[in-house]
Amino acid sequence: MIDQSSAYLFDLDGVFYADTRPIPGGPDVIARVRARGLPFRFVTNTTSKGRVALARKLQSLGVEAHPHEIFQPAVAAAQFLIERQASAALFVMDDARRELAGVREDTRHPDYVVLGDLGDGWTWAKLNQALRYLLDGAQLIALGMSRYWHADDGPRLDVGPLAAALAFAVGQQPIVLGKPARDFFLLAARDLAVDPARCVMVGDDIITDIGGAQAAGMRGVLVLTGKFRPSDLDEQVKPDQILNSIAELLSDE
Repeated sequence: MIDQSSAYLFDLDGVFYADTRPIPGGPDVIARVRARGLPFRFVTNTTSKGRVALARKLQSLGVEAHPHEIFQPAVAAAQFLIERQASAALFVMDDARRELAGVREDTRHPDYVVLGDLGDGWTWAKLNQALRYLLDGAQLIALGMSRYWHADDGPRLDVGPLAAALAFAVGQQPIVLGKPARDFFLLAARDLAVDPARCVMVGDDIITDIGGAQAAGMRGVLVLTGKFRPSDLDEQVKPDQILNSIAELLSDE
């Protein structure tokens, strides 16, 4: 049972909205969380938009959200690279690039290759360029390992399959700075200044959200919206709680 004094980590796509369509209940849940003074973060693998754009999207759906409340892979990657004074080749959209503004970019001999979401901007030429950097000795950073996400026109590949393909090609394990990596969840808890055991991850992906959070010592609440499929419940990962949608979280009913 999820208690009333937890700290919450909320996935975005599939929980508050499905691509451009709002999922009912989100604004009320965040209002309840704020009213009870519960710590929380919006934790997303989205790299096509930065924190300001994501906060604006949530606000347009009636969800009160501020940029500092959003924790995403580009933020974690920036911390990682700046702490190491390392250079990187960035395969990310412009919004994510802005989150990585303090990173030294190198398009000749980078220390790291940062792989995010380029959407329809991915080409064989870009994948092959990333491959060449890795073969020359760069290390691969994947901004998440999600398999796919659900758009209005159907499922679309996420970063995970591309990162896995490049990692297989060069025989290298990627550094994952996004869900489902354990360290990413621990960084999110650190950002809240709470013990990971107090955290509850709310998401629609049983592997990336629930499995990743549980591996970090957190609890996981699966919502049956977004990319959820009934076959997901056959996975080895077992959610601590299952809700029809986010509207049922912290409900007085």
